[in-house]
Amino acid sequence: MNATPSPTTAASGLPGPLVGTDWLAARRGTGVVLFDASVGAHRGAARRIPGARPFDLDGELSDHTSAVPHTMPGAQQFTEAVRALGVHDTDTVVVYDAQGIYSSARAWWMLRAMGFDRVAVLDGGLPAWTAAGHPVEPVPAAYDGPRGTFTARPRPGLIVDTEAVTAALADPAAAVLDARTRERYAGTAPEPRPGLRGGHMPGSASLPFGELQADGGVMRPADELRTAFEAAAGDREQLYFSCGSGVTACVLALGATLAGYRDLAVYDGSWSEWGLPSDRPVATGEAATGEAAAESGSP
Repeated sequence: MNATPSPTTAASGLPGPLVGTDWLAARRGTGVVLFDASVGAHRGAARRIPGARPFDLDGELSDHTSAVPHTMPGAQQFTEAVRALGVHDTDTVVVYDAQGIYSSARAWWMLRAMGFDRVAVLDGGLPAWTAAGHPVEPVPAAYDGPRGTFTARPRPGLIVDTEAVTAALADPAAAVLDARTRERYAGTAPEPRPGLRGGHMPGSASLPFGELQADGGVMRPADELRTAFEAAAGDREQLYFSCGSGVTACVLALGATLAGYRDLAVYDGSWSEWGLPSDRPVATGEAATGEAAAESGSP
């Protein structure tokens, strides 16, 4: 697996892959492009951070020819969708969502996978923004501003398929981490999407994305993130992330980046693909979490 590129460039002005509400408030209206990447019931909420544009993961920023949700679109479709949102290659982008840090990390990872590093996630999202007393405004029907000149330049290896994940599960140097709840990982809680088997990929380890966040939905400090990843992956540095549909797997990718990992990939189909009735193996119970760390030599 290729090393993930540096999360930001010096020219972007971003302090890293994560920015705080005060940082954004001081720069709002100064050329920072702001995306609202909320999904599901939170998409189309009545309020937004002023000027935010809709990064629609349920719409044009997914490949609807795929049988599974939230599939990464091809470079041409992605280029057209981001240009329609008025983005230029030289812009600096901040992404947030209405839940805190949930789907915003997916937008961040997609942009990076398409060769755009001038992007960061708003720590704590819209809840943190409003809690800090910053302004909001009604959400318009759609973005109707000028088009941009953004061009996607895909980076192989940041978004991967079933074949790559199958190989990673057999690779002692790699770890596959599952961002779903521990109950879904164990198969003791039902899957929210009908028709999927319960359980997890044999050899994967459980690391629910919520465990990377502190109260208020903000990311934990880098040292605490590193401890969480080492507990799940041992001493392995090549990390692959899966979840229900490739969205919260990107929260793990964000946390791993903050913790200093660089060899990272997101399984695009995630459990929506692996869990379909097929000959792909499925395990249940919690034992595999400890086994995955033990196999790496970690205590």
